[in-house]
Amino acid sequence: MLTILGFTMIATFLVLIMMKKMSPIAALVLIPALFCVFVGKGAHLGDYVIEGVGTLAPTAAMLMFAIVYFGVMIDVGLFDPVVRGILKFCKADPLRIVVGTALLAAIVSLDGDGSTTFMITVSAMYPLYKRLKMSLVVMTGVAATANGVMNTLPWGGPTARAATALKLDAGDIFVPMIPALAVGLVAVIALSYVLGLRERKRLGVLSLTDVLTDEKQLVEEPEAETVLVGAGAAAGGPGDGKVRMTKTTGGAGSGTDASDDGDDDGEEDDVRLQGLDPNRPTLRPKLYWFNALLTATLLTAMIMELLPIPVLFVLAAALALTVNFPHIPDQKARLAAHADNVLNVSGMVFAAAVFTGVLQGTGMVDSMAKWLVDGIPDGMGPHMALVTGVLSLPLTYFMSNDGFYFGVLPVLAEAGAAHGVSPLEIARASLVGQPLHMSSPLVPAVYVLVGMAKVEFGDHTKFVVKWAALTSLVVLGAGILFGII
Repeated sequence: MLTILGFTMIATFLVLIMMKKMSPIAALVLIPALFCVFVGKGAHLGDYVIEGVGTLAPTAAMLMFAIVYFGVMIDVGLFDPVVRGILKFCKADPLRIVVGTALLAAIVSLDGDGSTTFMITVSAMYPLYKRLKMSLVVMTGVAATANGVMNTLPWGGPTARAATALKLDAGDIFVPMIPALAVGLVAVIALSYVLGLRERKRLGVLSLTDVLTDEKQLVEEPEAETVLVGAGAAAGGPGDGKVRMTKTTGGAGSGTDASDDGDDDGEEDDVRLQGLDPNRPTLRPKLYWFNALLTATLLTAMIMELLPIPVLFVLAAALALTVNFPHIPDQKARLAAHADNVLNVSGMVFAAAVFTGVLQGTGMVDSMAKWLVDGIPDGMGPHMALVTGVLSLPLTYFMSNDGFYFGVLPVLAEAGAAHGVSPLEIARASLVGQPLHMSSPLVPAVYVLVGMAKVEFGDHTKFVVKWAALTSLVVLGAGILFGII
């Protein structure tokens, strides 16, 4: 009964948000509360929620101060050189922009934190997507899938959990998986190429005629290297500082001018599109190397686990604000500028705490996992690595990584050992579901992604699930082909 109710609860949640019948926050709170009553444990709802909130509170604190920290770093211009390099490659070609999104997300994912990756990627690419009328779910889908492949790094979480659960060395799990993960990353690039072609066909190849106030140069050629769309344009030179797009190849309307005076979202998007303005007053070029050193120190401390990650971000955010904006009114202005993202993400996390608290507290998640494991035919015993890889897709999507790696993986490994399958193979196979996992409604970082990109979670889910699942299967296939799994 618990198994049926568990799957029904998850399916109800996904259907309602994808059909936009409820907001994610409302669905995350009300649906599990209702099912908790159905299970007959409504009297314990408060205990489950408090336990869930207690479990996710450090994550919420980390996300809140991480958004403030990286928001300040973006404000002061720390990531401008990297962003300009990616955008220079992208130019105004939708295909290059989508590929550039995948590359940027993969590079930034090296820090092992999905929230950081999504904040930097969205801040850099959002202006281009909006000004060129590109699909924002393409951006979120590509970024999430690229980050999912890179999330398997030993310091990213899943590999460390698998090593801990099975008492193995993380290096023994990860290093042999590198060829398969590399194939997965190539698959993400190929996917971004295909999606970019689709966007190019829909929009055409666009040239930007805009004025960079730092160069006072009008860009007229389709192959011009000026790429700071929206973010790089500011009023003050000839023209009005707005991007104008001209289709040079592609569908109907090629060769006609179309002014983009902003978006339907009005002033809100105008502010967002000025995020990388080279003349923004928040820039601190004299403090560039201090901010770079502070960020490098922060990431190193995270990898070495010198302090809990929430503590590191609290300290780093306070220091970054104090040094870069010594005047209290300026600090308040920066906090206010990022308050929307902080509130949106932290609200989602605490709402997700209700969902996970009920799912685990009522025993639904354990019942679902046991049902799936018991359903494995005896004849599949010698192929438990393949079974683990396939099961990692739905299980890591519907469960937290902790629940899967500490609750289900040991059972799968024990079943495999009975048939002579090495625990290392089981551990490696358990990583292949991460590209899909990163878009799970139980992953706090995904709310950073969709929140900053102004994309409905349901729209993101409908778009990304098939592509992320395909990427996971590519990694699994490569692992089998190379004899890793």
